[in-house]
Amino acid sequence: MAVESGGGGLSELYSSSKRLSIKIRDDLERLERLEYTSSASASASSLSSSSAVVGSSDDQGAAIRRDLNQIQSICVDMDRLWRSIASKPQRDLWKRKIEQVSEEADSFRASLDKYQLRQQKRIQEAQERAELLGRASGDSHVLRIFYDEAQAVESVRRSSRVLEESFATGVAILNKYSEQRDHLKRAQRKALDVVNTLGLSNSLLKLIERRSRVDKWIKYAGMVLTIVILIVFWRWTR
Repeated sequence: MAVESGGGGLSELYSSSKRLSIKIRDDLERLERLEYTSSASASASSLSSSSAVVGSSDDQGAAIRRDLNQIQSICVDMDRLWRSIASKPQRDLWKRKIEQVSEEADSFRASLDKYQLRQQKRIQEAQERAELLGRASGDSHVLRIFYDEAQAVESVRRSSRVLEESFATGVAILNKYSEQRDHLKRAQRKALDVVNTLGLSNSLLKLIERRSRVDKWIKYAGMVLTIVILIVFWRWTR
């Protein structure tokens, strides 16, 4: 059951999230291969080529984070849509699917964070090798280039972390708004039920009151009729 929202539905959003998950998985595998290549080439005689590999991997890491943020945004949209499905079994099914997508995205994010920690450690080790090489050969130019590269990488990582935290804050705010809207809808339905119940109670009271008046007149009429019959019978028997 797909709930339409702006021309798209849960099924379409779910398919988009799965395609992004496959893409992220492939990108992470390429990063691992690149990590192996970078480790193999990280030697005192190939500092410049190692720096180029580091820069390429950081670009790929930033692209993966953008895809992860997109999956998180899709999960927010799907989380809002599945709540409006009328059928409870369908709601439970979509809830499990969305939780699986979110858990998979969290796993990808954890893998990326671990990779970047290893990358930062390799950068520090390469800096130390460059410093040793610079002291041994007097070539400070290579050390300066690698130091500038490391500073740029660290700046990109800090910016990415700030953007990620801001995005997570926005997602949390949207979730709060969605929960408040659900509470308001439930309160509105309860108020309508109370109003409908009061309207039905008033109708029943009016019907009972009319029936009571009719029964009262029937009782009085029966009493008068009984008295008349008794008087007629008494006179007839005299």
